[in-house]
Amino acid sequence: MKGVILAGGLGTRLYPLTHATNKHLLPVYDKPMIYYPIQTLVKAGIKEILIVVSGPHSGHFIHVLKNGKEFGIDHVEFAYQEKPNGGIADALALAEDFADHDSITTILGDNTTDADISTAVRSFKKGALIFLKEVPDPQRFGIARFAEGNPKTIVEIIEKPKSPPSKMAVTGLYIYDYQVFDFIKKCDPGFAGRNELEITEVNNFYIKANQLTWAPLKGYWLDAGTFDSLFLANAYWAKKRNPKLSRDL
Repeated sequence: MKGVILAGGLGTRLYPLTHATNKHLLPVYDKPMIYYPIQTLVKAGIKEILIVVSGPHSGHFIHVLKNGKEFGIDHVEFAYQEKPNGGIADALALAEDFADHDSITTILGDNTTDADISTAVRSFKKGALIFLKEVPDPQRFGIARFAEGNPKTIVEIIEKPKSPPSKMAVTGLYIYDYQVFDFIKKCDPGFAGRNELEITEVNNFYIKANQLTWAPLKGYWLDAGTFDSLFLANAYWAKKRNPKLSRDL
């Protein structure tokens, strides 16, 4: 299986930090943010990775990551998203040739996690598998609505709901079979009123086809896309790598 890291966008929520470089290259303790999703994929046995970039700082990725060998990557490619605000599904569409009719594990470039998804990757067959995590602020995420009396079955994913039906958030870590690219082509930019191709709509297409399953993401996880979450991610990884800092953080 191949891996795709989506590291586009303009990172406007992190201005003025992202005036200097891409959000996904900002430091999370002692590593650039994008090191974390790379490590998640490599730990799962995925050694062929496409990184989708966009915006004025795209060239910085090559300088930081080079050919990926120091991470244990066998092959790394880059794709450029013409519309930085085109949405996650728009970015993922660029991976169609790279996937070459195979399944792909996709992770957002601002996701920092110590979860081990290797078993899920090895056992994946078809459809879509998404990873969920209970969060205290479900209004920020795509949230799962479960079948009444059956929490194993998701009947809908709602993007940033005002009245969340649960606290189980879609984490930005997905495994898709090749039909994901057909679903992306059916996406409506007006789906969530943001003129973007939304990955939530893609996941709902899989739900309607009765081909979406989910698993809890075990371990630590946080998206580092806001000032608060970036700070919390830095604090977690600092304490994890240097327990002596626990007294000060």
